[in-house]
Order: sequence, then structure tokens, then C-alpha cells
Amino acid sequence: MEARAYQTLLVAEAGGVATVTLNRPERRNAIGTEMANELLYALEDATAAPSVKSIVLTGAGKAFCAGGDFQQMTGGGGGEGLPFKGDYRELLARLFFAEKPVIARVNGHAMGGGLGLVAACTFAVASTEAKLGTPEIDVGLFPFMIFAVLERVMPRRRLLEMVLGGERLTAAEAERAGLVNRAVPPDELDSAVKRYTELLASKSPTALRLGLRAIRDADGLALDDQTRLLGERLGECLGTEDAREGLMAFLEKRAPRWTGR
Repeated sequence: MEARAYQTLLVAEAGGVATVTLNRPERRNAIGTEMANELLYALEDATAAPSVKSIVLTGAGKAFCAGGDFQQMTGGGGGEGLPFKGDYRELLARLFFAEKPVIARVNGHAMGGGLGLVAACTFAVASTEAKLGTPEIDVGLFPFMIFAVLERVMPRRRLLEMVLGGERLTAAEAERAGLVNRAVPPDELDSAVKRYTELLASKSPTALRLGLRAIRDADGLALDDQTRLLGERLGECLGTEDAREGLMAFLEKRAPRWTGR
């Protein structure tokens, strides 16, 4: 992965996993224009790197992400770092339709815009010390942009109860609501995330990429159009080296050797 002069992130790669850490602990990792822009660079670089099988998104310090940076939102500036690639809206879409799986490692509170990041990730594992919620209504706002991803992972009535009430869920409540896959004690957080990264590393990178891309392209289509598109993508997948290797390995009763082609 390309080394960049990030101001709000820490990015590292090891063992096929790119770990992207929101690094503004003094602001509880509040997300503003600069962080959203840098996250787009980090996601693009990790997606392009053949060595990266999955991406972990987490926060420095005690919080995952406290929400939007009101200082930047009210004209306090967004830094003078990397050239502009996109904003928070584009970040949500890029996360939700990522071509490599992104696991949210929710080490602490995820509120407002931070909760949007969690909901947009492919998977999410939360510490039982974390709380997740949408307090915007209590300051005269509404979680407009993040509603688009929240409604894709939560039942509608439970979602409306949360956003209209400004509710803060425990990690266990967030798991029951579909916001996170698992809620685990803090000392089990890393091992729970590792189970996902190891599982994904054992699968064909080609199948993961083509599958996630097909899910993105089929989103919102009518049933006939969806099945037509997905049938076409099945044909594309069957023509890959990994598909041939997987079928041969199955017949030969051995573990497949993926090439990513």
C-alpha cells in the first residue's frame, strides 16, 4: 500500500489485513471533511493492493467515532492535506459497496456519523463497553445521510425508534437490532475480529470481489433485472482461474490454492 501523509488516520498492513485507525483521540475521533477524504484514499489503496484480503476500521483511544466534527461543520476548517477525493456522503457509499470486506472494530462509542461508518461496513464487531446511537435529534438535527445505510441493516420500526428518540444502544442491543454482527467483552474484541479476517483470507479473493461487486450493481433493481445481472456475473465467475481451482480442489478432496485470478 502507498505511504501517505495522513493527518487523521493511522494505516498499517500485516498478514493480508489493512488496519485503518481513526486517529483523533483528543476529539474522540470525530469525523470531519479531512478524515472523510483521507478514509477514501485509504480504502482505495487497500482495495488496489493485491496483498490485502480484508480491511479493519477502528478508532484510537477509548472511542470508535463520536460523530461529526462540529468545529469543521461550522466553519472551523478541514485541514490542508491530501487533494480532495470526496466527502462523507461518498465515503458511506464507498464503504457500503466496498469490493473488499471491511470489518468495523467498534472499540468504543460510535455516535451519529460514527454509527454511519459502522452500518456501512461489511461486518461489525463491538466491545460491550461501546454504545451506539443517533443523538442528533437532541441538538435539533436529524441523522439524514446515515439513515440511508441504517435502513439497510435495521428493521424500520426499530430504526425510527432509535433515531427519533435519540437513543443510545448498548452493544448487545445493537447486535439484536442488526447494527453489529457480534457484541463481545473488550478482551475478546481482537480475537473476534481475527475470526472474520482469517475466514475471509481462506476464501477466493476473486469470488469475494466479484460477489461484492455484483451485490453493489444489483442494489435496487427489480427482481427480473437482478436475476439477469446475477446470472451474467455467475458466468463471469465461472470463467476465473479461482473457480476452476476451487472445483478441481473439491473433486480432488484437497484445500484450494487461490491465485486471485
